[in-house]
Amino acid sequence: MHKVTLIPGDGIGPEITEVARRCVEATGVKIQWDIVEAGDSAMEKYGTPLPDHVIESIKKNKVAWKGPITTPIGGGFRSVNVALRKKLGLYMCLRPYKYYPGVRSKFPGVDLVVIRENTEDLYAGIEFEQGKSVTKKLIDFVYQTTGNVIKEDSGISIKPISISASRRIVEAAFKYAIENKRKKVTAVHKANIMKFSDGLFLKVAREVAKSYQGKVEFEDRVVDNMCMQLIQKPQNYDVLVLPNLYGDIISDLCAGLVGGLGVAPGANIGDDYAVFEPTHGSAPKYRGMNKVNPTGMILSGVMMLRWLSEFEAADKLENAISSVIKEGKKVTYDFKPTPDDPTAVGTKEMGEAIIERLLKK
Repeated sequence: MHKVTLIPGDGIGPEITEVARRCVEATGVKIQWDIVEAGDSAMEKYGTPLPDHVIESIKKNKVAWKGPITTPIGGGFRSVNVALRKKLGLYMCLRPYKYYPGVRSKFPGVDLVVIRENTEDLYAGIEFEQGKSVTKKLIDFVYQTTGNVIKEDSGISIKPISISASRRIVEAAFKYAIENKRKKVTAVHKANIMKFSDGLFLKVAREVAKSYQGKVEFEDRVVDNMCMQLIQKPQNYDVLVLPNLYGDIISDLCAGLVGGLGVAPGANIGDDYAVFEPTHGSAPKYRGMNKVNPTGMILSGVMMLRWLSEFEAADKLENAISSVIKEGKKVTYDFKPTPDDPTAVGTKEMGEAIIERLLKK
């Protein structure tokens, strides 16, 4: 019996989480769910979007599965996802992007993995608000020590990149490649411009790569060129390892290659804990409509099953998902040629089709 923390999430989160949970349970794997709330619903009930008991549950169970949680834009509380990563030491964001026949995509055959560093870079949250006295002190300090002039009406974000975090994430990328029989790791950066931050990341990546010579191929790409390369010839790439911001951006690009965020699962992993989730947002405007695609959430459940060493169950569930998508009958509107296709089914109905296919095998 596995014990797993289950966080339904916001917006469409609860409904896709329920469908995905039923799909995972249909594999026959025994899981005891510890259901806890985070995000908007927790804010209303506990006065915080991330109550302490949520963290305690994950620390106790070591693994969590969560639906999407709303992150306010420009104000409100900071991202619950970022807070989870910090509190649990989830330094690696793992996102596989695989094309499934039947998905509407111009890039059939894509099979990429994005491994993103989670703790540093511009997402570290070290910011200085425009107009604050501390911000003026920083502006003065920069001028006095470097001669560089920052406009006084600026807001400022700090971009830390360390040797230790860079080595840890690149090592994780190579280990993932070996364990999953991947052939190449590509480090993505902007070291040609940011020589002391991205340059450090690249230097460390090259050092780590030396210890894997003959086992896994290594190369590096400048991030803007990487975007072009992925559109022109995605088949040339395998595992991508990136600092935080680039990893976030490239993740969405790769999702576009395989048909969108609706078919993109993910996980945030540390030395002690792992949290699995879809990569898409909470889409509150679709809440309760039984309309959205549950595939990303279910595929994150597949990743979770593999993490729990339930490999046979994971393969069966992934095959059932793939079969339903390929058949194209009982799928949500985004799999259809047009969004208003009358043959599209709802979230629950697609989940039931996957379960039915799973139980037949």
